[in-house]
Amino acid sequence: MAKATKKQALGRGLSALLKDPENDIQSASDKNADKVVGNIVELDLETITVNPFQPRSNFNDDTLKELASSIKELGVIQPITVRKSGFNAYQLVSGERRLRASKMIGLATIPAYIRIANDQESLEMALVENIQRQDLDPIEIALSYQRLIDEIELTQERLSDRVGKKRSTITNYLRLLRLDPIIQTGIRDGFVSMGHGRALVNIDKKRDQISLYEKIVSRNLSVRDTEKAVRAYHEGKDIANDLNKKPIEIPDFAKDLTQELTDHLSAKVIINASKAGKGKIIIPFHTKEELDRLKKLILVE
Repeated sequence: MAKATKKQALGRGLSALLKDPENDIQSASDKNADKVVGNIVELDLETITVNPFQPRSNFNDDTLKELASSIKELGVIQPITVRKSGFNAYQLVSGERRLRASKMIGLATIPAYIRIANDQESLEMALVENIQRQDLDPIEIALSYQRLIDEIELTQERLSDRVGKKRSTITNYLRLLRLDPIIQTGIRDGFVSMGHGRALVNIDKKRDQISLYEKIVSRNLSVRDTEKAVRAYHEGKDIANDLNKKPIEIPDFAKDLTQELTDHLSAKVIINASKAGKGKIIIPFHTKEELDRLKKLILVE
């Protein structure tokens, strides 16, 4: 407890230093810059603006409220990262969910790491940190990779080194951006997986992509079945015949339970079941916080 108090007091001391016009630190070579960079500083929320380069575009209200409740009880465990944009003014680099949740419960300050960087460096830091530390969905990761290539002018080889991923992994993500936007949305919402998307991207015509995508969703097709259907498409075979003419019939008990679980968990639930009662339940999630929320609801004693 004593350590926490000392740490917070240090943060407030550095905050006062940054509010002193005579210590307006703008570069790493400025006086007292070494006292700020790398340390945790308590910053006024009103001095922080949202980073326009933030790759995450979906913020689940329920998980945001859960994070706000956690912060209210425990405080901000992981400081946000900002870059200095002017005197006592900062731009967010990473941690928008923590920032939003802190504002939600009316906090005045938030712990932050301060970095001194230009806009290009800020963009790279935001994208790389989010790719590595946040639970982005596959499409958000793909968009982040694409922005690093386009705006930072990184080759796939350099990008591979920068984010610590194999080039083939990066290529697989980038290929998802060739899918029709409807399918990209389906991946983000958990209707199909990245594996389904990797198979569908081998179909060039968007109309045909959508046609097979609709069959995947309506019949709960596996990735393997999707790959077979794509091969049949390229061989000129009738996909419907290749997948069996009759759509998979879901028993009434499974349909009823699907709706019941969806209502209870406030999340999409997929149940594949035979009339004999054998099957599986699929519950997609997008963030660790969302998984924790589902865990609490499922493991209620």
